[in-house]
Amino acid sequence: MRAEFTSTLETSCSLETEELEERLERACRGGEIIALVGPLGAGKTCLVRGLARGLGVPDQCTASPTFTLIHEYRGRLPVVHVDLYRLDAEEASNRLGLEEYLESPAVTVIEWADKIATLLPRDHLRIELEHRGDERRQITLFPLSASYQTLVRDVMNSARHRGGQSA
Repeated sequence: MRAEFTSTLETSCSLETEELEERLERACRGGEIIALVGPLGAGKTCLVRGLARGLGVPDQCTASPTFTLIHEYRGRLPVVHVDLYRLDAEEASNRLGLEEYLESPAVTVIEWADKIATLLPRDHLRIELEHRGDERRQITLFPLSASYQTLVRDVMNSARHRGGQSA
């Protein structure tokens, strides 16, 4: 499963990482599935916090749900935040009932989504994060359908207009 095109940018601090997700939020209409992949400390939860903030969810609500696995937030659009860190791939596939979230009108954001790659629908947005030292992150967006390509173009155009870096 490869995207026809990808978009990559680098952020220099957690605030810029959250701003990227706020731009992504503005492009969301509901029903999106955003699969976050990257090592521990790469900024996955920071991205979720920015998305939730952009959708009107108070900051204090968006801690990493590592111990509860799934949090649902109310905002302009409902947000489902899934964190699979503590589960192995088999547990993540079999025990959570993720299918109902993947088919919901909520914006569903999944940390450690590589653990359930075979469960994800063909159409979703994969975001890979890589720590580049200090607070710098490389963020690559892989839109896996035409609708996600449009969403990514909107996000990247917004980043360019705001002076964001893109590669």
